[in-house]
Amino acid sequence: MTNYHMSPEEFREHGHEIVDWVADYLMNVAEYPVNSTVEPGAIREALPPAAPARPEPFADVVRDLNEIIMPGITHWQSPNWFSYFPANNSGPSLLGEMVAAGLGVQGMLWSTSPAATELETVVVDWLVDMLGLPKAWKTTGPGGGVIQMSASDSAHVAMVTARELARQHTSLDRMVVYASDQTHSSVEKGARIAGFTHFRVIKTDEDYAMDPAAFTEQVAADRAEGLVPVFVTVTIGTTATSAVDPIRSIATVAKQEGMWVHVDAAYGGSAMVCPEQRHRQDGLELVDSYTFNPHKWMFTNFDCNLYYVADRKPLIDAMSILPPYLRNEATLSGKVIDYRDWHVPLGRRFRSLKLWFVLRHYGVEGIQHHIREHISLAQDLAARLADDARFEVVAPHPFALVVFRHTGGNEATRKLAAGLNATGRVSLSATTLGEMAAIRVSIGQTNTGAEHVNGLWALIDKLG
Repeated sequence: MTNYHMSPEEFREHGHEIVDWVADYLMNVAEYPVNSTVEPGAIREALPPAAPARPEPFADVVRDLNEIIMPGITHWQSPNWFSYFPANNSGPSLLGEMVAAGLGVQGMLWSTSPAATELETVVVDWLVDMLGLPKAWKTTGPGGGVIQMSASDSAHVAMVTARELARQHTSLDRMVVYASDQTHSSVEKGARIAGFTHFRVIKTDEDYAMDPAAFTEQVAADRAEGLVPVFVTVTIGTTATSAVDPIRSIATVAKQEGMWVHVDAAYGGSAMVCPEQRHRQDGLELVDSYTFNPHKWMFTNFDCNLYYVADRKPLIDAMSILPPYLRNEATLSGKVIDYRDWHVPLGRRFRSLKLWFVLRHYGVEGIQHHIREHISLAQDLAARLADDARFEVVAPHPFALVVFRHTGGNEATRKLAAGLNATGRVSLSATTLGEMAAIRVSIGQTNTGAEHVNGLWALIDKLG
């Protein structure tokens, strides 16, 4: 009988080849120009318009990987990556991902692979302790955590849950959602998807954090108009400046109004593994949901987002549908968690395995060490910029993001950003704060060290 499958022996041979390829790539990635320089359409034009009719040698696939795909790669794993926020990987994470792919688990229900569910409950509970989150958020209490694809998904789920709770006493067209002018755009997108028509943008203070007085004033104005405040997002580490909103002040007002309080700690949440950072999340006992991304700053490859709720019942009530083909003895017993009831997709990958590999490899101590190192490097860079009359640090830098401008003005700032990226030696991103152009330097790629930040500073000094 004809068999086109890759045999275990062939898999072993090619698998060793690919592991070597990845290891070589990670060892040499600092030598690549960080940003791809291909023209739009170049990759597509280099590939055939139709799939091969007959099997092709694996060597040809690797050849095209090197010659066609690699020129179009932006090297997020370069230690000279200072753009956006990091999307890190690490050796243990990649190995965990490989095992998960090999097992091929579809973990929608406890019964479809008990280890996938129970390992996830263990890992999310470990992280409650690691980050200093409320103990009630463990799966042994009324709350619990689940691994999602991204913070965007978590925000959308939180809004749908809040909407379904509010529908018990008001109509959707009267509900209001609140966020600051620095909140990630995914929150507004989520509000649209969830059907909210009233979305309020609250101004921020001089540190780009949500202004509690402005929030309180807007809530009162909406109440006076007969509207119903339903949901507010509070951020620990905004995208533009890594600002930290005052959780306790915002949540106190929101709870008086019966609102759902969601904390977006997608970036800053990983830093909470360091106890000295936890004052920035004061007030968590007042919030309803919380999310952070191990795939940003905890050395776990994309995708891996954690979403916690203080009370899982409203979440499950909003998300659960049980058709006959998903009924099984374990589910009906009520003794297990079925994570398909905790988010929109039915299907789910075995994401907890790679996170478990990371936590086992680094330990709390190792993760703390590297995050503290990144924060220290950012503080050093900020000090250099502040001491140079050509530059101005324009926002607080509580974590490992430094935002600065050229004192020559917007045109000089944009020219500097373009010049830095044009060198090919680094990648960073520009932003706008009001009318002011600024440059973001995000320090946090897994292998970024002092030598890479020193190299960046040398370029800033030369081009500034």
